[in-house]
Amino acid sequence: MAAARPALGRIHPRSSVLFLCDMQEKFRHNIAYFPEILFVAARMLKVAQLLEVPALVTEQYPKGLGHTVPELHTNGLPVLPKTTFSMVPALRQELDARPQLCSVLLCGIEAQACVLSTALDLLDRGLEVHVVVDACSSRSQVDRLVALSRMRQSGAFLSTSESLILQLVRDATHPKFKEIMNIIKEPVPDSGLLGLF
Repeated sequence: MAAARPALGRIHPRSSVLFLCDMQEKFRHNIAYFPEILFVAARMLKVAQLLEVPALVTEQYPKGLGHTVPELHTNGLPVLPKTTFSMVPALRQELDARPQLCSVLLCGIEAQACVLSTALDLLDRGLEVHVVVDACSSRSQVDRLVALSRMRQSGAFLSTSESLILQLVRDATHPKFKEIMNIIKEPVPDSGLLGLF
């Protein structure tokens, strides 16, 4: 009997969803590299919209922490409030309504709290989790590093935004390829990852 193959982490637009976790106004001045991870998350959202990948947005206790920052351009997307650290309870209906869902692309803050809790809950549901490392951060770089390591140990895939975008497109003959290339040819700002790994 052949040994079971490890999960390869392939992603496809029809079976993926983008999660944008708690990128709110109150966090703007406390999260390391907030403008940089916001730039990358907005880029992921632009590509998701071009490829018709659904995007889901949460806000942690918006009454106290404010709403999603306008630079993310979530106009028209449902934004669900939550008090749990994981996004999953707030998005359970959305997840249950997508039987074809295999992969979640996960961006947001904070890596050691809401992002980690969300990743673990999604893995528990049998979904593949792709953490967009250049679109996730924390107040503390130590917490960020350990959280990314913990997610990898638990079975999540750690990837950069460009790697995930190119996996979604798959082929230079894709009808949206030129539009997407215009998005990714703008360099991603340094978000301090090189100092972590």
